[in-house]
Amino acid sequence: MKKVRLDKWLWSVRLYKSRSKATEACKSGRLRIKGETVKASYLLSENELIELRKNGFTFQYKVLKLIDKRVGAPLAIECYENLTPPEELKKYENWFTSSHITLERREKGSGRPTKKERREIERFKGEW
Repeated sequence: MKKVRLDKWLWSVRLYKSRSKATEACKSGRLRIKGETVKASYLLSENELIELRKNGFTFQYKVLKLIDKRVGAPLAIECYENLTPPEELKKYENWFTSSHITLERREKGSGRPTKKERREIERFKGEW
């Protein structure tokens, strides 16, 4: 039976942007398997459950396929099953949408604001 290092798999399936970030998460105790914190060198096998804490949220994944090379997002999704409880996902969605700044928009074709318009905008926003 094939086994893959935990940090390598986490990076390969795009749960972390880099392998070093996956390793750091393991070192800081944010990853658990069978209720125990694990090292980055832990040899992962199929059908194991991973509990991952990220940004104060707890995600749960089941390993479906083992890969050790980074693949595209559509292929990566096939390698795990997200078992995170719906209420935790809802909390994460609310945090994610509220924490990102919405960009201000102008009508298409209106161009850049004039100096006068910019001052009015700043006054309205309380920046002046």
